[in-house]
Amino acid sequence: MKTVSIVIPCLNEKNYILRCLQSIAAQSYPAELISTYVCDGMSDDGTRELIRDFSKAHPQFTLLDNIRKTTPFALNLGIRASAAEIVIILGAHSELDPGFVGKSVESFEIDPAVMCTGGVLENVYENETSRMIGAAMSSSFGVGNAHFRTGNKSGFVDTVAFGAYKREIFDKVGLFDEELIRNQDDEFNFRITNAGYKIYLNHEIRCRYFVRASFRKLYRQYYQYGYWKVFVNKKHKTITTVRQLIPMCFVLYLILLVLSVFTCKPVFLAMSTFGVLYLLLALVFAARSASSFGAIFGVAFTFFILHFSYGLGYLKGIFDFFILGKAIKKQESLSR
Repeated sequence: MKTVSIVIPCLNEKNYILRCLQSIAAQSYPAELISTYVCDGMSDDGTRELIRDFSKAHPQFTLLDNIRKTTPFALNLGIRASAAEIVIILGAHSELDPGFVGKSVESFEIDPAVMCTGGVLENVYENETSRMIGAAMSSSFGVGNAHFRTGNKSGFVDTVAFGAYKREIFDKVGLFDEELIRNQDDEFNFRITNAGYKIYLNHEIRCRYFVRASFRKLYRQYYQYGYWKVFVNKKHKTITTVRQLIPMCFVLYLILLVLSVFTCKPVFLAMSTFGVLYLLLALVFAARSASSFGAIFGVAFTFFILHFSYGLGYLKGIFDFFILGKAIKKQESLSR
């Protein structure tokens, strides 16, 4: 059987970290083959004390100091500290099914070219807002063909969340890009597939994820996803996935729609047709995903937040990274 290391970036997660660590300790995979590295960004809310206390009873858990306080630095910190044959990256907001590690390791047997495996995120709701957000993020209308969220099928994909990686892949394509604030796993998975290797999603691999309970936090999260996706495109000189362009087109459409009000009323009326169609589709998919009739409009509103924030961030990224070059220079100066 393979040795496995789990790497967890963490910052001020006192409400979630113990649940995450306990789910790792409860894995059906042999405990002596699993080592866990919690890479903490110098938390000041009591998280570090909880991790230390837990590790006293479970010596296979190790606390590492993430002095840079960024996710890719934390991931690389844990990878470098590990000597395991398989490395799994995990979020502190997650809780693993007992078979998560075992099924992740087994999935590498599908094909020798598989360098990354992953599963499906099952949303856990803390309040009605998080329930609506989770419903939208589990819908193909909300997140496209992100199968790790929709759970539609097993098979080869372009990315997964909380992936398991063969150690050799880090020698072949490098570690996580420490210049990135967001999208570090998507960018790393792009390098894997671009190098000719495969990523396999097994719908039997299950992980619960505690959904963000704030529309404001969701907006900020997806704005950053869109923004940093442009950085990745610039760096690799390619569009990594076609679906990333759709939210940008949506925002451009809204801008043109508003401008047409003041310039050409017939154009405005014609373009409004697409807006009505979007609204109808949002309501139809929201009705399919919502837990109650009253939540339909909340889920539809969440669709709008996902699409608008990502698209706006993407446009801002184009302006900064391609037109001004300002943010690129800033990142490059940090790496010297």
